[in-house]
Amino acid sequence: MREDYKIRLGQYGETLAARFLERHGWRVTSRNFHTRFGEIDLIAEKPDEILFCEVKTRTSDDYGYPETAVDYFKVRRLMKAIGFYSQARRINKFWRLDIVSVEINRENKTAKFNWFKNIGEN
Repeated sequence: MREDYKIRLGQYGETLAARFLERHGWRVTSRNFHTRFGEIDLIAEKPDEILFCEVKTRTSDDYGYPETAVDYFKVRRLMKAIGFYSQARRINKFWRLDIVSVEINRENKTAKFNWFKNIGEN
């Protein structure tokens, strides 16, 4: 049951993060894009730019802040997944990799967002 809770929490965080990006002018074009290197949580676009977004969600800081779960090896896997996506879709515009961390407060039913921009080099 714990694993099911984590999956639902992650999906909820991705939904909140997608809305957050849309409020900032992005159009979310894909969710949970799977490759053999891993999954890209959200892909969003503006006319001249593509955003690949890793979303991390927590309800407490018992295990650290959400963004600390994205280590060097996770970034490398994401960069490979982005390379696969870019090649398959023949992407030729500027892109970047960001993290959106979502901290959910269950007591007052609010979410706090932290946006870490351009964490990978392209």
